[in-house]
Amino acid sequence: MATERSRPLEGRSAVVTGVGSGLGQAIAREFAAEGALVLGCDVDDAAGAATMSGIGEYLHADVSREAEVEALVARAVERHGRLHVMVNNAAVQIEQELAETTEEQLDRILAVNLKGVFFGCKHAVRVMRPAGGGSIVNIASILGLVGDGILAAYCAAKGGVLGITRATAVQYGRDGIRCNAICPGDIDTPLVQAYFDTADDPAALRAQVSAEYPLERIAAPREIARTAVFLAGDDASFMSGQPLVVDGGLLATCY
Repeated sequence: MATERSRPLEGRSAVVTGVGSGLGQAIAREFAAEGALVLGCDVDDAAGAATMSGIGEYLHADVSREAEVEALVARAVERHGRLHVMVNNAAVQIEQELAETTEEQLDRILAVNLKGVFFGCKHAVRVMRPAGGGSIVNIASILGLVGDGILAAYCAAKGGVLGITRATAVQYGRDGIRCNAICPGDIDTPLVQAYFDTADDPAALRAQVSAEYPLERIAAPREIARTAVFLAGDDASFMSGQPLVVDGGLLATCY
């Protein structure tokens, strides 16, 4: 007789940032499907609320503003009694080589992609520590490990995310807090599609990028979201401070 599969995040309170589309949306949905009590945020209220409809609660929050991140975490504790999982996913991307990057562009990338993660870790730690621990999952990138000449500021920010991840894991492991990062390659999201759409032949550019991967395709958002489920749950209970590369074998290539 078949038995019902246990859900690894059953009853756990989780915050996911940047749920309006793409990876954040996929993570919120997978967490809810695995039993988590999800609080999602975005700056696009219509898109964020649509994602969370029927699966959890939505709250407007700009992660580049510390007070809004603090309020987001406080709401999760108020609603569910504590915070078990924090997923720092919200990010923006600006394609610009280093020599042409303006101060305003750099500030925008660092504000969302780096400060947003810093604030998320900071305020998650503050409520997880007295509650006995938790899991923080930061969304970094393979560009935290290698370079892309037209994404200099993005590379800088994602490298910083790995530094924050390690520092958090080292300092708060004794408090039962684990902190890991996912380093994806290209993901089939609206953000990546917008990049393809800049080409005269978007389908050809997609095919070209896909061919660079040993698996000959880019990731589906759900594939990366399942990695977040793993890191959030007890199956990763002895994993902390690590960049988990999920890139279809791209970084393993020698060309």
